[in-house]
Amino acid sequence: MSGNDRNDESGGAKEGAGAAKQKKSGVLQLAKAVAWSFFGIRKRADLEADAAQLHPLALIAAGLIGAVLFIVVLLLIVHAVVG
Repeated sequence: MSGNDRNDESGGAKEGAGAAKQKKSGVLQLAKAVAWSFFGIRKRADLEADAAQLHPLALIAAGLIGAVLFIVVLLLIVHAVVG
């Protein structure tokens, strides 16, 4: 076994342990990106980082979910005020 093989094996263990943490931060980063995009204010550096790290389909799905939640909240507010 060479030195490179040993590094690959230990790196895989670290990657497996960090995958759950990265996935959790990925969901948080995804929600943050969608929330800021609703306001239309983003720093270029943040936009470029999100474009490099986030999966486009996940971003579209999160945007649709965010839009539906926004509409539901507006409808609940209108119903509470009118009713």
